[in-house]
Amino acid sequence: METALSIVVGLLFASAVYLMLSLHTIRILLGVVLLGNSVNLLIFTAGRFRSDVPPIIPIDSYVPTTDVANPLPQALILTAIVISFSFFVFLLVLAYRAYQDLGTDDSDKMRLAEPVGDDTPPQGY
Repeated sequence: METALSIVVGLLFASAVYLMLSLHTIRILLGVVLLGNSVNLLIFTAGRFRSDVPPIIPIDSYVPTTDVANPLPQALILTAIVISFSFFVFLLVLAYRAYQDLGTDDSDKMRLAEPVGDDTPPQGY
């Protein structure tokens, strides 16, 4: 099962990079969301996909008596889902405002908002 999930993670990473290389901002945003989901699946796969019992310690002992599931990847993924969703909504609002102001979602055509007569920024020292 871990091999199949590793292949899926690789495909998700590849499609996320492909979408983020697009000129349109909506495709870029979908690539960012796909990248976040692939990272979550990567953390889940790295935490070992097993069907162990929940990490509950009995009252009369200090350590678990049997093999238990690792709660750390689950907590990290839950936190990452919340953060990636809020990040996506923020970027979606920014993209919508840029589309309202400029009338396009093409990143090359958005360069029209830059001043024409100004010098180029410094290229180095």
